[in-house]
Amino acid sequence: MKRIVIILILFSYIFQFGVFAQNIVEKGFQSSLIAPKQVVKVGENHYFIDFGKAAFGTLMLNLKSPQNEKLIVHLGEKLISPTAIDKRIIGSIRYSKVELSAIPENTNYTVTLPADKRNTTGNAILLPDSFGVITPFRYVELENLNVPIADIEIRQKAFNYAFNDNASRFSCSDTILNQVWEMCKYTIKATSFAGLYIDGDRERIPYEADAYINQLSHYCVDNEYFMARKTNEYFLKNPTWPTEWILHTVLLFYNDYLYTGNTQSIAQNYDLLKSKMLMDLENDDHLLCTKPENITNELMQEIGFVGTKERMRDIVDWPLKERDGYDMTDVNTVVNSFYYMNFKLMSEMAAAIGKKKDAATFYKKSLEVKKSINEKLMDKNKGIYVDGQNSKHSSLHANMFPLAFGIVPIKNTQTVLEYVKSKGMACSVYGAQYLLEGLYNNGEADYALSLLTAKSDRSWWNMIHIGSTMALEAWDMNYKPNADWNHAWGAAPANIVTRNMWGITPSKPGFSVASIHPQLANLTSSKIKVPTIKGEIIGEYSYSDNKKTYIITLPKGMQGEFIVSKKQPSAYLNNKKMRITKGIVKLTEGVSIIEETINF
Repeated sequence: MKRIVIILILFSYIFQFGVFAQNIVEKGFQSSLIAPKQVVKVGENHYFIDFGKAAFGTLMLNLKSPQNEKLIVHLGEKLISPTAIDKRIIGSIRYSKVELSAIPENTNYTVTLPADKRNTTGNAILLPDSFGVITPFRYVELENLNVPIADIEIRQKAFNYAFNDNASRFSCSDTILNQVWEMCKYTIKATSFAGLYIDGDRERIPYEADAYINQLSHYCVDNEYFMARKTNEYFLKNPTWPTEWILHTVLLFYNDYLYTGNTQSIAQNYDLLKSKMLMDLENDDHLLCTKPENITNELMQEIGFVGTKERMRDIVDWPLKERDGYDMTDVNTVVNSFYYMNFKLMSEMAAAIGKKKDAATFYKKSLEVKKSINEKLMDKNKGIYVDGQNSKHSSLHANMFPLAFGIVPIKNTQTVLEYVKSKGMACSVYGAQYLLEGLYNNGEADYALSLLTAKSDRSWWNMIHIGSTMALEAWDMNYKPNADWNHAWGAAPANIVTRNMWGITPSKPGFSVASIHPQLANLTSSKIKVPTIKGEIIGEYSYSDNKKTYIITLPKGMQGEFIVSKKQPSAYLNNKKMRITKGIVKLTEGVSIIEETINF
């Protein structure tokens, strides 16, 4: 039968369901009723429906005439052909089938979906009862539909935590990066349905490392901070097993403090937070040693493992094949890079709540750990890091984490950078967060941009190319066969573009002062809107005739520190030659125009 494509115009397709953005259904949550982007007749009484994007939710139907036969409903995330859902069970890619025998007429009927035991019991975050069972889906097929398609109203009912779509935006001269950023921003919105940062639909469990990327990306696309803080505090009594995940707890609390200026959560949970630093595992070299006999019952209870036989162990990266052949020693370079960062950030947080003695102690400890990493965990002949004490293997991970955390001595920076660059994207979507941070923190913007816009199967473009509208758990199903298609830890570009490429971060807690350090590589234009607790920062950029022009708008009550390019021989602020101190130009609230003439 010849296919008949029925084009549905969004704004004229509002039926008695009401407006698309529904009332808040539970405190902090919202639901939306989304009209189809396309309806295709693929056979007798058989229709294919595409809602444009996958969302966590269910299906709503309203029939204006009776459906006398059993209606078969298929929902899925993936296609097997342009107008057919892939109904095979592949990893954690979602597919559901429901048979409906009685649908009331002229009623907004919500399809009841089968529950997945794994993500609705045990440690999974349970949803409000009013949600019912929800699943991620983009496509629907209706079979045995004996109601004229014009007499049926169809909506994707999507749930998410409160989200302001207009709080952020980004565009640039690279069309791939535009699509990657939009996908990552949408991932943050769509995966917020649980009210905490969860790892994806397969488990719906919070993990600290997942939450770190989720938190930073959330801050860069919306100015909502309660969800992050609630997740942080959840981890204090609900840790997960990887050593590095537990060491992420301090990073999570620090980001909350940095972006909001709020110290209440730190003060209230200070002693529990200190336990997450794992100081009891420190050896005589000021390094963490995680050999199994050191992981005692007392330690596990202290860091929040109660009533479980779970044992902490190092992870480096996940899945296992993404470790670049890492040599898992008891004194691990990646683990100790996090250990250093814990002391550095805890020193700042202790000072912020008036614990000056602790602040001084933590700062001193950070220097001791950093020195020991560089003395004990570096191959002096090659000028790069080994995977751990007594190891002769040097992985990407053993070098990119010290690079990201500012551990590498100046004399070794170039050697470490070249080694990291020689490895390509030899890490997971989680590891990519730190790889890109390390590159941007050390002036490798061109290479970093090439990774962000790559089109290999180890790229964000590949996630879009294979058909997902959210970030994947892994680069491709080939690398993690049980991967899901809705994993926020794969959405690093949502924060990397803002925090590293555009370089917009809080210079002081609560964004009283913003730092702006653009590293836009070969882009010829870009625009960005960044939400903050004080209001929006807007940036515009253009490049032509060896001149870079930035227009930066800061909200009321915010000051700025603009870091100029090292290549510029002359620079102007609002048509006046800049007064530059240590590469920084001071900006005030309102509009500032910075022009740099580049010297090649």
